[in-house]
Amino acid sequence: MNQAPQTSAVPSLSRSIVTGAIGFCLVSLCVFATVAFGERWLYRNLGVTGSYLAWTVLFVVLSGALFGSLVRGRSRLPRFYLLWTIAFFAYAASWTVAYFTLHRTAGELVGALVGSILMAAVIAAGFRSLRSIVKLAAILFVSNSLGYFLGATIFTSLLNETGMLLFGVVYGLFFGAGIGAALHFAQHQQ
Repeated sequence: MNQAPQTSAVPSLSRSIVTGAIGFCLVSLCVFATVAFGERWLYRNLGVTGSYLAWTVLFVVLSGALFGSLVRGRSRLPRFYLLWTIAFFAYAASWTVAYFTLHRTAGELVGALVGSILMAAVIAAGFRSLRSIVKLAAILFVSNSLGYFLGATIFTSLLNETGMLLFGVVYGLFFGAGIGAALHFAQHQQ
């Protein structure tokens, strides 16, 4: 993503966090709505692997422009969409493998950790700020874990469609804030 002259300044940390939190909250709400109201249909028609793939594609497509708005440089959106696709697929694939291999909380934690590290590595490489991998991974892991486990707690207490939607809102707010912060720091490490 490191390019010729920047067309404008990198958004502030607070703007990056707020944009990420609110925007990814809405994206996550949309994706989790398909889980709340269409999970059985998706599993029946796409299988488990196809369903998780569909949800990953939804996250990437719906959030690429949002997070791309936090990136500065010429031709930023097409380049960022490619970077974001690789980063989110690396995160989602590792999370899914960990979850289905280790199951429940252990799988969710390992998936969050490995997925956050892989997403951080892809973002850092894309912005040529490899020195920031540890910082980005820590931000992504904490925000991802807080959002996921708080959201899961709400869902578990309700066990209905409303709970699943609230899960999506909480997950999106926290993880989106972390992704926004990670993008900010990746661009400042150049």
